[in-house]
Amino acid sequence: MSARTSHVFPRNCHADLPVAVGGEGCYLIDAEGKRYFDGSGGAAVSCLGHSNEKVRAAVREQVDRLAFAHTGFFTSEPAEALADLLIAHAPGDLDRVYFVSGGSEAVESAIKLARQYHVERGEPQRRHLIARRQSYHGSTLGALSAGGNAWRRAQFAPLLVEMSHIAPCYEYAERPEGESVEAYGRRVADELEAEIRRLGPETVMAFIAEPVVGATLGAVPAVPGYFKRVREICDRHGVLLILDEVMCGMGRTGHLFACEADGIAPDIACIAKGLGAGYQPIGAMLCTGAVYDAIAGGSGFFQHGHTYVGHPVAAAAGHAVLREILDNDLVAQVRARGDYLAGALEARFGGHPHVGDIRGRGLFRGLEFVADRDSRTPFEPDRGLAGKLKKAAMAEGLICYPMPGTRDGRNGDHLLLAPPFIASEADLDEMVARLARAVTAVLPGG
Repeated sequence: MSARTSHVFPRNCHADLPVAVGGEGCYLIDAEGKRYFDGSGGAAVSCLGHSNEKVRAAVREQVDRLAFAHTGFFTSEPAEALADLLIAHAPGDLDRVYFVSGGSEAVESAIKLARQYHVERGEPQRRHLIARRQSYHGSTLGALSAGGNAWRRAQFAPLLVEMSHIAPCYEYAERPEGESVEAYGRRVADELEAEIRRLGPETVMAFIAEPVVGATLGAVPAVPGYFKRVREICDRHGVLLILDEVMCGMGRTGHLFACEADGIAPDIACIAKGLGAGYQPIGAMLCTGAVYDAIAGGSGFFQHGHTYVGHPVAAAAGHAVLREILDNDLVAQVRARGDYLAGALEARFGGHPHVGDIRGRGLFRGLEFVADRDSRTPFEPDRGLAGKLKKAAMAEGLICYPMPGTRDGRNGDHLLLAPPFIASEADLDEMVARLARAVTAVLPGG
């Protein structure tokens, strides 16, 4: 569809996009009949593929029963059932679920809950949120303020809330030669302690981080021990730990909650994307019983709200998605398929002169492209590598997620893969083959 003739306000005013008209398993189909392997699940969304009958039936049945009831007046059976199921499988002391329509709303809710928690406990001076460079937490103003991607923030900077940003745990680009992995992890975690002390421990309300950084770094997990150290620092200073699992959670990394791989649990968690699997827009903020009790035992009213909180149809879809993941043991399948995909990517790209790093967990994998492997020097931004990779992949019938600005918001390019959990080994081989042809078209000689 031409952006010049459409009345839809698109993401890119100069892009002419194919019209999606159908979906079948791991594939999307456009109006011309071309099939695209959904190698990134859109943006790590379509974990069950595009034609799951149980989820579709759950949506139809709920629409027939009840489409909407505002949560200022009612709760609903689907919301209660989904909350129960999430908490039954949540790590640590997570005990309450606040439903929203997507990831940005989940992060906004988490930030506001963290602030209100401290106010209700008699510590209104706690106002600072600490996040990390090259993080992405959403596009609404609060979530964008928390995010540390310079390019996304730049034109909106005058509107953003002041927040601190410390180093990410980005071993490939930021661990110097000669420093052990353990020492590196502790050093970057200790930046949190230093920033808390700089701001004043009594003024810091929360620290927010992605367990596996998605859009802005390209499937970067922390090194072992990093998050345990972060958890200790937060506990020492009474700072809430918010984990943003919007992209990496709900089984994507081989654990239902991504933080389980790091052996910790948050005070507040944010999920979305894979929770609805694309069948309905839904996200959620989960908090511990202690956080909830501070509100319940104080004012009793969370000063926050969205019209579609706990939407019955979205909740019914989310419940059906989670049941499919659990009943079919798809989290274990993600681990197995993830190992297979890691091997296939290493076999095809491990020796490529312009693929500097292959990383990730489960079915959440990233490739970082560099001009020189030895020095890890990225390509010049003016080359527009990420955009060319996306175009070449689409020509090959592959949907993937290339992004520029990996290193600092301007320099660096990576490509993110997040195929459906239902993908077979043969499907993953086909995805890697299509990706290889696209990479060769853009970077010949690899």
